Amino acid sequence: MFTGIITDIGTVTRVERHDDMRARITTGYDTATIDMGASIASDGVCLTVTDIGPDWYEVFISAETLDKTNLGEWQEGQRVNLERALKVGDELGGHIVSGHVDGVAEVVAVTPDGDSTRVQFRAPDGLARFIAPKGSVALNGTSLTVNEVEGDIFGVNFITHTKEVTTWAGVAVGDKINLEIDTLARYVARLGDYEAA
Repeated sequence: MFTGIITDIGTVTRVERHDDMRARITTGYDTATIDMGASIASDGVCLTVTDIGPDWYEVFISAETLDKTNLGEWQEGQRVNLERALKVGDELGGHIVSGHVDGVAEVVAVTPDGDSTRVQFRAPDGLARFIAPKGSVALNGTSLTVNEVEGDIFGVNFITHTKEVTTWAGVAVGDKINLEIDTLARYVARLGDYEAA
């Protein structure tokens, strides 16, 4: 489990593609404190550490994960949002995030809004109904509050601090973004489907 509070920006330094993919990510984390098999959310995707070096770790990414996320677009030199798994007693500053991406959203507008940046996203088919104004979403692993929703388009404001400690400063129209809907929204919608039946 994660909180959606990004604690490091890593860099993809090696990518090996077959049907699956292996990637090496350099990090500011003290890798001596990372266990083999540990879970680290990388751009919002819970990935298992398969190898560790002095300032890097490696992950194996299955074809299923590549199909459901934007990780298939990773290139060497790309920066990624990182978060280590939640420990008992850690502060829960964002919202509960599983690291299991539901789909890939698309950035459709980026607009300056004072010191903030307003970004609008198009939700993938079937997921828009889980997104509500003032609700939570995880986008590339970042816990964010939804400002508005109109059909399959929803908007989020990025404050200066968020842009400084994540990869969001470089967001552009057309970017593909890992979207994890709020777990509570999923269960509320499921309950509504059950009661309607």
